[in-house]
Amino acid sequence: MSFHDLDLDERLLIARRGTAYFAQRLAELTDDDLNGDTLLAGWSRRHLLAHVGYNAAALCRLLDWAATGVETPMYASAEQRGLEIDEGATLSAAALRNLFDHTVARLDEKWRNLPAAAWEAQVRTAQGRLVPVSETAWMRTREVWIHAVDLGNGGRFGDFPDVVLGSLLTDITGMWRRKDLGGGLVIAVDGRDPVAVQPDSAPAEKVSGPLPAVVRWAAGRGAVGLGGGGETPEPPRWL
Repeated sequence: MSFHDLDLDERLLIARRGTAYFAQRLAELTDDDLNGDTLLAGWSRRHLLAHVGYNAAALCRLLDWAATGVETPMYASAEQRGLEIDEGATLSAAALRNLFDHTVARLDEKWRNLPAAAWEAQVRTAQGRLVPVSETAWMRTREVWIHAVDLGNGGRFGDFPDVVLGSLLTDITGMWRRKDLGGGLVIAVDGRDPVAVQPDSAPAEKVSGPLPAVVRWAAGRGAVGLGGGGETPEPPRWL
């Protein structure tokens, strides 16, 4: 089953579970630990925490757009988004934690109070896609579960609900197909039939293993726990 096959309440519940999972990982870090590195090149935990907080604020703007009909982009520009994260990373540890708590509460409040008729209103993502505002449940789900691993203090793809893992893999390989990436690459999840990323290309490289390990690799978080011998290819860029 895909995440998008679930009803809205179930999707929001999984997003909230992911937020709680991220919050748990965050609570285990000391203020000094926030100066450490993440799994994302060039980003400290401070950058990551600022990003996750400001992402919730950006999703709030999409919910405002849906509620009022007044176009409210997630970010003014890619440059503004990057500057916001860089500046946020300079905040005190207490301010960063408050940013996370405050924006999480705001997003949850807007989800709870959005009129039923507004959930199919079309809004635009930071990548320029027009989607129903209900897509914010998946956007936030993806964000908090993956970035909990990026904190680098014990978060595991194996902790994710299976529906999140399966939907992430579908999301990632779908993006590769749309961008004409991954030619010759075959994905073989344990217990499932192998799938070619680009069906018309001749198989050349195979990545196999348990679903959490394959999704971790596909999301660009390293080849850990994959099956087979030899060198694992680098995944195509996703986002």
